[in-house]
Amino acid sequence: MKAAIFVEPGRIVLDEKPVPDVGANDALIRITTTTICGTDVHILKGEYPVAKGLTIGHEPVGVIEKLGRNVLGYHEGERVIAGAICPSGYSNACLDGLSSQDGQSAAHGLKPLGGWRFGNTIDGTQAEYVLVPDAMTNLAPIPDSLTDEQVLMCPDIMSTGFAGAESGNIQIGDTVAIFAQGPIGLCATAGAKLRGATTIITVDSLPARMKISKRFGADEVIDFNSVDPVEEIMRITKGRGVDVAIEALGLQSTFESCLKILKPGGTLSSLGVYSEDLTIPLESFHAGLGDHKIVTSLCPGGKERMRRLMNTIESERIDFGPLVTHRYGLDQIEEAYDLFANQRDGVLKIAITP
Repeated sequence: MKAAIFVEPGRIVLDEKPVPDVGANDALIRITTTTICGTDVHILKGEYPVAKGLTIGHEPVGVIEKLGRNVLGYHEGERVIAGAICPSGYSNACLDGLSSQDGQSAAHGLKPLGGWRFGNTIDGTQAEYVLVPDAMTNLAPIPDSLTDEQVLMCPDIMSTGFAGAESGNIQIGDTVAIFAQGPIGLCATAGAKLRGATTIITVDSLPARMKISKRFGADEVIDFNSVDPVEEIMRITKGRGVDVAIEALGLQSTFESCLKILKPGGTLSSLGVYSEDLTIPLESFHAGLGDHKIVTSLCPGGKERMRRLMNTIESERIDFGPLVTHRYGLDQIEEAYDLFANQRDGVLKIAITP
């Protein structure tokens, strides 16, 4: 089969690999649509280490090609998705309610992100086929009424963005600020709206993203090239600050800005993937005496999470169609990476079809 393979920092190439063998608890999925994520770009740049020769990608939409002998309740030819996080369902982390942190073992030590396996610790989804481990925990059937592209955001960015709103514990009537309106930030905006926030302030500078931000629920959209976003948010909130600030970019500067705009006792919900050490400024943190909360999230996975996200789409509460801005065949994956990594031509998400 064809697969996008990590060779070394700066090189992900399309090459041939054997189709995976199917274990007793696994399912082989023929990929019909997948995409490229910002985390894949961190891998490409060498900012997040993975093994050489690994197939990249973690957002699978496809059709069951073959089922392991222990997998019940599914049939070959069924359309399914699986989350980017594919937990076992029986680890300590899973049983403690933290399925995204699954996969810990004596061999790997206490390594976080263990539940993120596709394109991290096992071969991923930018290929003609992917092997889904613990299939009965992870495979979610796609409703007939939904297309591949409609559910393409569920495995990762929709789950991640919504997790930012959920971890921030947004309440009805809250004021929320979201820094960066890339795909995950836009999903966080939609999640904040669904959670009941009544004033949503977003920060970006790209006109296309700012326009979609309004469509997804933003009440105020700030162009950080035109005004200081911290000053503007404090003006909008009449000096009160926000109940929840969501950081969706992964930079020191946006992390600090989120701290600066929190009300006393507010929550900073961090979604960014950081490639350098973070520091917490003394003044912004009120020397640790502000009753603030800082929470982080890795997107929840598992079939029940995927079912709920697809229900949200099927009920027409949100339409993530505008996020797919470009479409490429798997044969063009290297070209697609070049476009996405360099953020040209207004790209948000790319649908990749074998």
